Amino acid sequence: MANHSNHSHGHDEAHAHGSLKSYIIGFILSIILTIIPLVVVMNHMMDPIPTIFVIMITAILQFVVQLFFFMHVRERQGNQPRWNVMALIFGLAIVLVVVSGSIWIMTYNGVGY
Repeated sequence: MANHSNHSHGHDEAHAHGSLKSYIIGFILSIILTIIPLVVVMNHMMDPIPTIFVIMITAILQFVVQLFFFMHVRERQGNQPRWNVMALIFGLAIVLVVVSGSIWIMTYNGVGY
């Protein structure tokens, strides 16, 4: 009887890691989100500023695809709260502050000299 409960627990963990369908969808989305900026840059389809925006937007979407389809951020294990989501949001906030602060300093460092 105890052996049966261990087997079902192992099955739940294997099922929680995602299905082949979700991996294929994530893989295809990743390829598409990689090809889009590559085509825009290689064919000089846009001016530099819009090209940078395309790269940034597809990079953010690629990040989201990686988190949800491969790292399973939205899944919870048992009755545990989603600490990994809260830690991720906190980490992203810190990165946003550091990057935006660095850009701000680099942009306005030479003003007034």
